[in-house]
Amino acid sequence: MFFSIDPHNGVAIYEQLVRQVKFGVAEGTLRPGQLLPSARVLSQQLAINPNTINRAFQQLQAEGVLESVRGKGLAVCVRSLAACRKARQTLLEQRIREVLSEALHAGLPSDEVRELFLQQLKELNGRVATVSSTGSEEISERVQ
Repeated sequence: MFFSIDPHNGVAIYEQLVRQVKFGVAEGTLRPGQLLPSARVLSQQLAINPNTINRAFQQLQAEGVLESVRGKGLAVCVRSLAACRKARQTLLEQRIREVLSEALHAGLPSDEVRELFLQQLKELNGRVATVSSTGSEEISERVQ
């Protein structure tokens, strides 16, 4: 699992972890029954406070994404796939709506906003840069 933590993006670090775990489940990177690294291990790898990771893990447990496996740690719940896909869809719809609203409030015509969106999508061409939990940069190429 690759985590990309940006302490300056305006989203709380624990919330970034929550989102990334949900996205990992939604896309199949994290599979039902798969164990997550411990909070201690992740805190060392990501150089963040273990309490922050524990807060994210507690939220994920409360939402039914993770479950405690006695003597082993936290694992992805078997029934979490649909909920994670829905959460991903909802979050991305909200963020896209905010960007589009900002562009329209800035006075850009709808056609120009549409062209900007399509141009940026074309430039990305399915390539997304991520930072692994070990700190080394990796490029994940996904063409959909």
